[in-house]
Formats: sequence, structure tokens, C-alpha cells
Amino acid sequence: MIAIINYGVGNLQSVLNAFKILTEDVIITSDKKIIENADRIVLPGVGAFGKGMNNLKKGDFIPLIYNQIEKGKPFLGICLGMQLCLSESEEMGHFKGLDLIKGNVVRFKEGGNKIPQIGWNNVYFNKDTLFKGVPENSMFYFVHSYYVQPSPNAIAGTTFYNGINYCSAIEYNNIFATQFHPEKSGPVGLKVLENFINVK
Repeated sequence: MIAIINYGVGNLQSVLNAFKILTEDVIITSDKKIIENADRIVLPGVGAFGKGMNNLKKGDFIPLIYNQIEKGKPFLGICLGMQLCLSESEEMGHFKGLDLIKGNVVRFKEGGNKIPQIGWNNVYFNKDTLFKGVPENSMFYFVHSYYVQPSPNAIAGTTFYNGINYCSAIEYNNIFATQFHPEKSGPVGLKVLENFINVK
């Protein structure tokens, strides 16, 4: 079973709907027992980093997330859920993250493309767990003003925007994450979710 963590931040229903195209064995939940018994965990999210971390703390989800990842359970962060995996963020102040992946979350610089990035962009991938069977240079849907700067060994895909190649996908042991929204990215997005379902 796939448990989508409901921590009060994000477009949970669209993530659920996308997974339901692939499997009925998926649920949105804040019940810790259900999350513990799930085969894999998804942390979606949109909005501000600080609020996301605060909600995870208030719901007492952080020890649970650490514990389940330590057990080797596949974990997928989407958009804000990806950013929360990093050590810290500069969004509207300075906030500590989950520190599952060493690195920072920073804002796109002004003066180039419009911020936030909204729309379709390419992902160039160098690890094929999430991208197995996905054509090279496929387009995915993005909505964000901040991006992650993780340890280089965690980078699974990159995207060019506003003059930089930034990390748009992560793979680190049993931790996976995407800055783009696979649930809004059509057939290639569904393939990414299917690959996550099939992670051993």
C-alpha cells in the first residue's frame, strides 16, 4: 500500500488521482499506524517551506518519517515535499529541513525568466530508477520559485531555467524526489509514479 501523508499542505487529491490510475492500493492519511504499515510513503506539498516543516512538527510526523526511511521503505517527495528533504531553506527566512539529503533550498535569481517557473520544462536524467522507460528530454510540469542544491551524488535529474542547471530530481538510497509534479505531467509523469511503485 502507498500512504500519501496528509500534513495540511498540498494538492493531495491530484496526487491520489494519479496513483489511482496505476493502483487502487493507495490512501491519503495522517494515521501513523497506516503510514507505518504502508509499503511506501509519499510526501507531496505546495506552499511555503516554513509552514510545511511546522505542520510536520505539529503532526509529529518527523520521527515517523525518519524511522520508516531507516527501515528502507521507498519514500517519494514531490515539489515542496522534495524541498523539505533538504537540510535548510532560505524561503521567507531561514528554516531547518528534514536533513535527509544534505544541501540547501534557494530562490531563483531575479533578472532572467519569470519567477515562479510555471509550466513545462525538460528533465535531463542521469539515474534511471524513477525514469526507467521515460524518453530522453521529456517535458514535466513545474510550479516553483525555489530549487534545491543537494549533494551531487543525490542528483538524479536536472532542468535548465533562469540561466542555471538545477537539480529537479533526487535519488539517494530509498529516498526519491521530484521538483516537478508527476501527477500533472501526463503519461511521462505517470511512468515516474509507476516506477516508484515498482521500486524494490
